[in-house]
This record gives sequence, structure tokens and C-alpha cells, in this order.
Amino acid sequence: MKIAIGNDHVAVDMKNEIVKYLVSKGYDVTDVGTNSSESTHYPIWAEKVGNLIISGEVTKGILICGTGIGISIAANKIKGIRAVVCSEPYSAKLSTQHNDTNVLAFGARVVGVELAKMIVDSWLDAQFEGNRHQMRVDMITEIENK
Repeated sequence: MKIAIGNDHVAVDMKNEIVKYLVSKGYDVTDVGTNSSESTHYPIWAEKVGNLIISGEVTKGILICGTGIGISIAANKIKGIRAVVCSEPYSAKLSTQHNDTNVLAFGARVVGVELAKMIVDSWLDAQFEGNRHQMRVDMITEIENK
């Protein structure tokens, strides 16, 4: 699976740790940055990751900023992106099972690296359950298309 990862200046160290972790597990990772601690704007990185998903260049994306909130809001403005911000593994798992999320966001100021790895694993290991959940995802898409 190909995964894109992006972050703002607050999350450079966290992103680097998650990239190493994903690569060690055999994932193909596209790092869109930033790799600088110089102040930047999280919507830039959300858009880069989202566009890679929409274009089909990657399957999923991970976004990291201070809290995960702003970067997930920005990603959700891209048609076809279903981003979730999670601070624990259970919600990450259910976001995949019930909502077929394609972007995971979390905050470098909210979770530590080891918890972030657990969140990522729960999100990536889960499978979309379809059935009644597909109907709900379709309803979300209908709202998006209005």
C-alpha cells in the first residue's frame, strides 16, 4: 500500500518517526513535507496529501500538525477525502470500519510517538465493513456533491 504523509512545522520530528515506522512495516511512503521547523501553514500539506489520494498515486494519507484538527479540516475540503483526527486507536479503527476514511490525522502536541504508532496500526489494519456503512458513506458523498 502506498501512503502519503504530510505535516506542518510543529510535527517534523513526529512525521519522521512515523515514516521510519511505516517503512519498517513494508509500506511505500511518499513524504510531501514539510521537513523544516520554519513556520508554515497546514492547509498546504493537507492539500498535497489529499491530491495524491484523489489522483490515485497513493491509497491513503497521514497528516500531522499540532492537534490534528486544522489539518484534518483542510483535508476534508477536498472532494473525495474522508479525514479523521484521532487521539486513540479505537476511533481510528472504527473510522476505517464504518466510514472508510482515507486520511488519518493526529497531533504531535497531543499524542506521543508510541501512541501515534498504535493509532496508525489500528487505522491501517482495520477493513471497511460495507453494508449499512456503505449506505452512510454514500450519503456523505451525496452531501459532498451538492
